[in-house]
Amino acid sequence: MDAYGHVNNVVFLRYLEEARIDFLFRPEKDFKQGSVVARHEIDYRRQLVHRHKPVDIELWVTEIRAASFTITYEVKDPEQVYVTASTVIVPFDFEAQRPRRLTAEEREFLAEYRDDEEEGAVAA
Repeated sequence: MDAYGHVNNVVFLRYLEEARIDFLFRPEKDFKQGSVVARHEIDYRRQLVHRHKPVDIELWVTEIRAASFTITYEVKDPEQVYVTASTVIVPFDFEAQRPRRLTAEEREFLAEYRDDEEEGAVAA
């Protein structure tokens, strides 16, 4: 919370990170070969006042390319959306220190959550 009593913009990045990690590093499917964030885009729709009640984060995949993919999010309650956001992720080979292409398994996993519309989102 910041001086005005609402959730600070940096905290929203943490919320998105937690949801993204929960999504990408599930026990049955994960990105063990590595990935990095290439871009974040956040639109703040309403202030979220500090509270103890959790907020929902829905996410889905909106673009899959050869060497990147985009995750889109909504941070919300049933009655209102606080933030819409997207993150471009680049698969990364940490040993070689360079981007890499998505594996067939990663592409298949992401395709399960591909949706250019809001329906089909994954709750985090």
